[in-house]
Amino acid sequence: MNRYLDIAPEVAEALANHKPVVALESTIISHGMPYPQNVETALKVEEIIRENGAVPATIAIIGGRLKAGCSKEDIEYLGKKGLAVTKASRRDLPVLLARKADGATTVTTTMMIAHMAGISVFATGGIGGVHRGAETTMDISADLEELGQTPVMVVCAGAKSILDLGLTLEYLETHGVPVIGYGTESLPAFYTRESAFKVDYRLDTPAEVAAAFHAQRELGLKGGMLVTNPIPEEYSMDPAVINKAIDDAVAEAEAKGIHGKETTPFLLAKIKEITGGDSLNSNIQLVFNNARLAAKTASELCRL
Repeated sequence: MNRYLDIAPEVAEALANHKPVVALESTIISHGMPYPQNVETALKVEEIIRENGAVPATIAIIGGRLKAGCSKEDIEYLGKKGLAVTKASRRDLPVLLARKADGATTVTTTMMIAHMAGISVFATGGIGGVHRGAETTMDISADLEELGQTPVMVVCAGAKSILDLGLTLEYLETHGVPVIGYGTESLPAFYTRESAFKVDYRLDTPAEVAAAFHAQRELGLKGGMLVTNPIPEEYSMDPAVINKAIDDAVAEAEAKGIHGKETTPFLLAKIKEITGGDSLNSNIQLVFNNARLAAKTASELCRL
């Protein structure tokens, strides 16, 4: 086992006994919303995973240790510290560990640490992707590269609609990542259930999703699988409203020269401001929905 890695006892017991485990990221705690709503949401997501038959493993970096499974105290700590916690991608790990510092894991680092621990299923909100204008800025999320090389299933509500969805799909295709639509042939666009783009395959049950991922692993194919789960109908936002908010937020980010890993937090905060908080509520509900599907799929995967 990696000498920097701590696996929580409950998670270790589940893995040793072939019980379902679902990984969760911690950026949503430190950077996703204010305290105490961030902590309440994180604990609720863990509760939903338990209710659906799996063990939750919130992943983070605390005091230079990679944590596969956080205690309530750890989650409270991350929630209170908030933006003071480094948003940690792959490139940040060596220095954070050497400094014995804290880090909130992105999709990339959650996948990495989950794989180190032996966890195969991960639930999040939305993945990063190719940013608008990337043909000149080269601003492409490390999440896509990780999906191409780390064998973890990522259950999400699609790529964040602040991105260039078409180029994101092209990048995933190039890296051989299957993009699955859960009950849909259209790529969900995070805040909305549909976009103008198609997924690779539609699968309609957790058992079908688990079987596809099992086959991928049995073939020895490197890389992950992206399962896109549309936001529940009652929380889906009006496409015209959210797209206008996104366009306005992107224009402001460009005017202010915001780029790199600061882009997504800025855009999400600005969209929340423009929509009067509706986007944050939608964000929370889609995470809950993804947690349910991930837990059910992890349970099916353990039966194979």
